[in-house]
Amino acid sequence: VSAAVINAAKLKGKDLSDMKAVINGDGAAGSAIARMLKNIGIGDVKVLNINGILNADDDRLDEARKKLAREMNPEGEKGTLKEALRGKDIFVGVSVGNLLTKDMIEEMADEPVVFAMANPVPEIMPDEARAGGARIVGTGRSDFPNQINNVLAFPGIFKGALSVRASKITDEMKKAAAFALAGVLSDEELREDQVLPDAFDPRVVDAIAKAVSEAWTSNL
Repeated sequence: VSAAVINAAKLKGKDLSDMKAVINGDGAAGSAIARMLKNIGIGDVKVLNINGILNADDDRLDEARKKLAREMNPEGEKGTLKEALRGKDIFVGVSVGNLLTKDMIEEMADEPVVFAMANPVPEIMPDEARAGGARIVGTGRSDFPNQINNVLAFPGIFKGALSVRASKITDEMKKAAAFALAGVLSDEELREDQVLPDAFDPRVVDAIAKAVSEAWTSNL
């Protein structure tokens, strides 16, 4: 997701720090994506669950989710998904199918990025997302362009970590992996329907491994 966002920002000509993201889904995937988007420099990230924007004052949240709310929503903003999306640049869905509507996308920032990754039915189908004005659309499925799949990342991350006998995976290593994965695509290859390389692209693993190993050794 982070690499796809990096390349989407490049296509849009926007700085990561100027972009605002909404993540629907507060499980393991959603919380990890939120922290990674902050790690790569996204300026504002809000995480939602079925009850809306995560807020640390919500007694329905467990301590892990309250911690996430304090990190991502220190100002205590509240609201539904529809409200949270207004004026935002990025939607990341790791929740349930058919949750996002064309009308919601129309209220986002101009030409937003929509990564709807619920499987097998995404939060919104790609054609409907584009009809709502989304410029770059990805899903978790292999039968649509821009499949976002963690198989792109983990072989290179572990190869790089093991090559330098790293004792842990740090935020710096994960950030390096994201930028390395994004950088596999040349300017000529980067397109709205191709913001990530193919999972079998032979350049991917070694590019990530090199970046991860260097990130570890530079912080020793």
